[in-house]
Amino acid sequence: MKAKLIDILLVEDNPGDVDLTREALEESKIKNNLYVAIDGQQALDFLYKKGKYSDSPKPDLILLDLNLPNIDGRTVLENIKEHKDLRRIPVVILTSSKAEEDIIKAYNLHANCYVQKPLDYNSFTEMVKNIELFWMGIVVLPTK
Repeated sequence: MKAKLIDILLVEDNPGDVDLTREALEESKIKNNLYVAIDGQQALDFLYKKGKYSDSPKPDLILLDLNLPNIDGRTVLENIKEHKDLRRIPVVILTSSKAEEDIIKAYNLHANCYVQKPLDYNSFTEMVKNIELFWMGIVVLPTK
């Protein structure tokens, strides 16, 4: 039996963090397709299948930065969790912000977890692998 590929949407405007995340996911034991949105508007277009994203898959997991150009991550999270077909997708806030108000706001908007980005390469890649393993290998999620 062939393992299902996991679709992950990374919403991140920092090219270095995108590359680190991609590398970590390539080393993962869980096979995945990584899609990247570099701002909040692209993320919403991807999720709502607008324009060039009309054939985009519904992600199994969303890794969302808070501080994004155009539409910020808080607004993206709010849109996801208010949408009846998207709200069950796990959303992991993956940000450098340590601000208590950001943490509280993210959980008030129903983020599934809040993770601060580590500064060094090894810790960052290990964190990404652990997020994927937890959400796609351990947790039981609805299939619809």
